[in-house]
Amino acid sequence: MRELKLIIKRYVPKKIWFSLIKIYNFTKLRALYELYLIKSAPKKHQKALQIVRKKKKVKVAFFLIHQSVWKYDVLFDLMLKHPRFEPQIFVCPAVNFGMENMLFEMNKSFEAFKKKGFNPIKTYNEATGEYLDVKIFFSPDIVFYTNPYEGLQDYRYYITQFSDTLTCYVPYAIMMVDFEFIYNLKFHNLVWRIFSETPIHKEIASQKQKIKSQNSVLTGYPGFDQLLINKKPNDAVWKNKNPNLKKIIWAPHHSMDELNKVANFLEYYDFFFELADKYSDKIQIAFKPHHLLRIKLEQEYWGKEKTDIYYNKWAKLANGQCENGDYIDLFLTSDALIHDCGSFMAEYLITEKPSLFMVRNESVMEHWNTFGKKAIVAHYQSRNKEQLINFIENVVLNKNDWMKEERNNFVQTNLIPKNKLTASENILEYLEDQIFKGI
Repeated sequence: MRELKLIIKRYVPKKIWFSLIKIYNFTKLRALYELYLIKSAPKKHQKALQIVRKKKKVKVAFFLIHQSVWKYDVLFDLMLKHPRFEPQIFVCPAVNFGMENMLFEMNKSFEAFKKKGFNPIKTYNEATGEYLDVKIFFSPDIVFYTNPYEGLQDYRYYITQFSDTLTCYVPYAIMMVDFEFIYNLKFHNLVWRIFSETPIHKEIASQKQKIKSQNSVLTGYPGFDQLLINKKPNDAVWKNKNPNLKKIIWAPHHSMDELNKVANFLEYYDFFFELADKYSDKIQIAFKPHHLLRIKLEQEYWGKEKTDIYYNKWAKLANGQCENGDYIDLFLTSDALIHDCGSFMAEYLITEKPSLFMVRNESVMEHWNTFGKKAIVAHYQSRNKEQLINFIENVVLNKNDWMKEERNNFVQTNLIPKNKLTASENILEYLEDQIFKGI
């Protein structure tokens, strides 16, 4: 369908093309076509499953876009060791913020995963401008997605191009909000299996999804796995080696003027430098922004020059640093987290360290789901600079962590799989049952 649209657009005058689009939308042909895709998906998946069951080796493609939302390290490693799975990472370009950002994110992710020894493959060739046809090059039996949003990645790798393949998805974050698009995009209704993070999220999906969560399997969240099994984290991720400095992560979100406007960045970006200076002999701060914050600042708020100056200032700070990639070792070796990023609300609690959520205004929590409302209760909270300072002085420096028991109770009750396996092990076990045992 996408290729057909592009061919028609190439030969039809612009005015006629826009008229066709209006007719297409007005007559609800788009919605009808989407409904057809959703209705026909289970039969296509069942046919694909029957084909895969006859194979000795199962090829699994992991479509990576942004390094920071990758949750498949443990699962990928398990598949590498498995005699019948052949996993491969494909770095897919993010096309929603222009060519420069696309190449930056693609190359950053490629180099990071090459360094891990995963042998990733780029799907876009900078020299030729050509895109890799994964279906011809690799012929995947299963495709794992890291992001559900149409238009974020190039259409060649969107789920509609793999309707005859077993497609899987792990949410890129533990979702705290109740927005419809988190659970009920076209993607969520087309994917073969969504591996759900908690019973609460599976129940929410059953209420919001067109197909009522029929494609959802409760496994736990793979993003927790490395935090749970890594017993020897590398503290070399911290630039300053002074053992007397408490290690604090500041993780600001990017939603400053959209959705629930959760991000405090524009109100606090200078204040954190003041904190680093005031407590220079007591703390060091790792600036860990959401991966979209920089591009938002460059294109919508500050411009590239001011943004570069700000990020470079963190990189050069004696008791500060800028982090843009993997954060497992950073989390495990830190002393505390300060943030307004919903995706970190659950993940950081796994470390048993104190976490402060910066509440920009009370309306931020109006759109939170049941899980989000439970998670915030396990957090310290701030609504002004004085409360932020109190957290640093009282909880971090003076170690008066009076919420530790409440945090750990939340983790054990809501986050840890009951069968004592990791989420990745649960996913692998499910795939084994479906493919090799034919359950």
